[in-house]
Order: sequence, then C-alpha cells, then structure tokens
Amino acid sequence: MSIALKLVADSKQGFHSKKTCNKEKTAFQPENEPAPEGNQGALQGGVPRGILVVDDNLVALKAFETRLKADGFIVTTTPNAASVASIAETAKVDVIILDINFPAGGQMEWSGFTVMQWLKRFPELASIPVIMVTGSDPEQHREKALAAGAVAFFQKPVKYSELRAAISHALG
Repeated sequence: MSIALKLVADSKQGFHSKKTCNKEKTAFQPENEPAPEGNQGALQGGVPRGILVVDDNLVALKAFETRLKADGFIVTTTPNAASVASIAETAKVDVIILDINFPAGGQMEWSGFTVMQWLKRFPELASIPVIMVTGSDPEQHREKALAAGAVAFFQKPVKYSELRAAISHALG
C-alpha cells in the first residue's frame, strides 16, 4: 500500500483554520544583518534542493515559501499534517520544516511529533532531516523535538539567518 493510501486510510483530516496569537502570525524576526548572498547550499550538483514546509498558519507558510525560494530552494508547502508523508515522497524533498501544533479535527489527532513518527515508518522518508518550529512555549517542546529526531528546533518568530544555517547544516 502506498504512503498516500495508508495515510488516507488512517486519517480523513482536512484543513481547519484556527485563531492564532500575534506571535504565531509572524514567521520571522526582523534582522539587521544583510541577507546571505547567492543560493549557496540550495544547490546540489547544480540542481536546486527541495524543502517541504508544513504549518497550519497560512501567513507563516507564505513567509517561509517566499524567503526560501529567494534563496534558490524548491519549496512545497502544506497546511495539512496528514499529507506530509505523501508529499515528501512525491516531491523528493531534502529537508522538512514542520510546525508542532495543528488544529484538532478528523479521525486522528496530528502534531509535528505524530508526523515524525509516521516518517520513521517509511525507510525512504526516515532519513529526511526535520526542523521543527512552534509558536508556543519552546521549553515545552524543545527537548521532546530533539529527542524525536529533529535536527533543529526554533520558536516563531524564527531568526531566518539561524534557520538558514540549520538548513545548510542538515543538507551537509
């Protein structure tokens, strides 16, 4: 059974909007540093690297997409945690940026931690580096995210230069 069919069989969750606090509406911190030059790290053998961004906040999704595309990455986004494995498989992503909290709904409750457990079930997806982000209290999630296998953890709003460094490190 393909990853997509397995996920559909286990969850019928769709996108549900939620009210977000002002902190969650802002994806990035303002920075006084100049933007990195070029797209170093975004290419492998002349081919752009792919990043999947998963966040139920549509403003944050667009902000991540805009910044990462400007750096030369191929960016795929989804607000639906249940679709991560099928998108990661289809889009052949090199890194996943994954929010931790998703709204309740559907037959299965999804969180960034649930998604990471799913990814580990599929050998072709288990090795994709995951960077976790959250708009909620970082002390509540940082240790758990790193113990679950995340290569980095950030609280929103994210300092883009630090996120970019974590992506470069994850890509080796």
